[in-house]
Amino acid sequence: MTVIFYVLVLALLLALAAFVFANTDPRKLSRAIALAGPVLLGLAGIALLLVGRATIGLMLLTGAVGWWSSGRLSRGRRSGAANRSTVRTAALEMMLDHESGALEGMVLAGLFEGRMLADLALPDLMRLHAALETDAESRQLLETYLDGREPGWRDDAQANGGAGLGDPPGSGTMTHKEAYQILGLEPGAGAAEIRKAHRSLMQRVHPDKGGSSFLAARINAAKDFLLKHHQ
Repeated sequence: MTVIFYVLVLALLLALAAFVFANTDPRKLSRAIALAGPVLLGLAGIALLLVGRATIGLMLLTGAVGWWSSGRLSRGRRSGAANRSTVRTAALEMMLDHESGALEGMVLAGLFEGRMLADLALPDLMRLHAALETDAESRQLLETYLDGREPGWRDDAQANGGAGLGDPPGSGTMTHKEAYQILGLEPGAGAAEIRKAHRSLMQRVHPDKGGSSFLAARINAAKDFLLKHHQ
């Protein structure tokens, strides 16, 4: 009789799980399983310990602890990634921290390839700026970084006869991956999340608030691209 009872309970739980799975957004379901799964597994382990099945109970408890720990690490990595936006051009990659508004950059190709912008002195950055004369997007991205790090660099460049300051960026084709990175979102984010991320970033980088017109343009382009292709 006890066995039949447990079989019926298991069948009902499976039917409920199937119903929830069929009627829940996959991303929300994945998060729910990641949170509730270890708890349910741990409870099952405790129940088996109470009825004298110590070996299986301890195995389930160990599995629950491992599952929970793995989930925390994964959520931590996702949280860190979601707190920054990435803008990439042919020669540069720039990361914007959502909390502090700080920019970090790395040279992807050409002069100083593989170097972090923070490790380059101003004369080296100006050499890099000159070397990017034919790459308008990369050059304007570097100018965005310089505006934050060396506010007076434009005056020095103009005094030295610098040309090409403020050239409009190219209109390179954007990809889904790039658009999500710019907004600091995971692939598959919904329209509401896209609009929320866009609003939050624009409050920080809008030119009217002392931000960057280049980054604002890229953020706007990413939002428009994702909403246009959102299903």
